[in-house]
Amino acid sequence: MDAFSWETSFLALALLGVAAVLTWLASIPLRNVSIVDSLWGVMIALAAWVYALATPQTGPREGLVLVLVSLWMLRLSGYITRRNHGHGEDRRYQAIRARNQPHFTFKSLYLVFGLQAVLAWIIAWPLMAAMAGPEPLGWLDALGVALWLFGIGFEAGADQQLARFKADPANAGRVMDQGLWRYSRHPNYFGEFCVWWGVWLLALAAGGAWTLISPLLMSFLLLKVSGVALLEQDIGERRPAYRDYIARTSAFFPWPPKD
Repeated sequence: MDAFSWETSFLALALLGVAAVLTWLASIPLRNVSIVDSLWGVMIALAAWVYALATPQTGPREGLVLVLVSLWMLRLSGYITRRNHGHGEDRRYQAIRARNQPHFTFKSLYLVFGLQAVLAWIIAWPLMAAMAGPEPLGWLDALGVALWLFGIGFEAGADQQLARFKADPANAGRVMDQGLWRYSRHPNYFGEFCVWWGVWLLALAAGGAWTLISPLLMSFLLLKVSGVALLEQDIGERRPAYRDYIARTSAFFPWPPKD
């Protein structure tokens, strides 16, 4: 951790806080806190860029990390923004709003936007550590990039397949169980999982093994908090056909479906 600058890291956190407050202010007249989802990728990429620009000297991975995280951010934030445009507040956030009345408008500043800023900062630690490390590029970097690119491709493919499925009126009310969704109920989340373990391999190669908390936290969020567990909390009741899909399809890691 000698090359890692906590002072610069906390500067990144402060700027993420500013971004969170500004987005919170925008959410008030819209009555829609789910716009924070579009900010998620931007916050993580912003943390990396702030660290790179504010650190006097970084290691040989700076350019590689900035290119990869920027491409990831543009794809993810662009997809989420297009997907959510014109649909109002996501039902998950409507449930949070209902549970935290009265004064949810103020509470959302720390329950939604502030929390996202802190989580994004922690998730970005391996990016910062990878840029800070002076160690030369090696086989671990190649493995990390390969896993990162696989993850981005996997989640982008899953998102595209789902968008195409939903755009066909003939599929109204049906469960998406084709393509990558035949092997995992959440292939987009599995792709994201691969991305952040790939990031950690880059940090590991740079001497940042301590940033293991980042992919572990991301895995926990995807599986137990804002990902699989939350989306499937009551989906069997709302969509009975989904119960059959659950019975035959892996929840997360791709696997051949049961007959």
